[in-house]
Amino acid sequence: MNAQIDAAAVAAREGLHRLVEQFLFKEARLQDTHAYDEWEALWTDDGIYWVPANGHDTDPERTMSFIYDNRSRIGIRIDQLKTGRRHTQTPRSELARVLSNIEIVSQSGDEIEVRANAVVFEDNLRGETVWATRNEYRLRLVDGALKMARKKVGLVNNHKPIFTLSFLV
Repeated sequence: MNAQIDAAAVAAREGLHRLVEQFLFKEARLQDTHAYDEWEALWTDDGIYWVPANGHDTDPERTMSFIYDNRSRIGIRIDQLKTGRRHTQTPRSELARVLSNIEIVSQSGDEIEVRANAVVFEDNLRGETVWATRNEYRLRLVDGALKMARKKVGLVNNHKPIFTLSFLV
C-alpha cells in the first residue's frame, strides 16, 4: 500500500512540476514576443513585480529597486510599452530567453513558491546584451489556472550600473 501512495505522491509532484514549467515557459514566450496584454493577464489582482537593485536581499520599501510594481503599476507599465514611444525601445528589442533550474520550493494551499534561472538575449540598435537572472515566483491557482502573485527578478549583475532595462525582464 505504501508503494502505491508514494507512487501517487510522486506522480502528483511531477504533474505539478510540469504545470509550473508550462506556465513559466508561456510567460517567457509572451515577454519575448511583446504580447503585453496576454502577459498582464497572467497576474493576480494583488500581484507584485520586483527587480531589486544593489543586492538580492534588499527591502523594496526601504531601498531603491529597478522595478517595484504593484498590480496597478504593472498595468501602467504595459500601457507605456504599448504606446511605441519608449525611446530605448524604438525599434523594440528582439528578445529570446532560456529558463532552467525550475524548482518548486514549497506549496501551501493554492500558492506555490518557485525558483528558476533565466538567460535573456536582447538585440537592439545599441547592440547585443545578455542578461542573467535568478527568479523567484509565487504562483497561485485561481479558478483552476496558475497566475503570478509575485515575481522577483534578481539580475546577477544588479550591483553594477544598468544602462537600460526597458522591456519585461
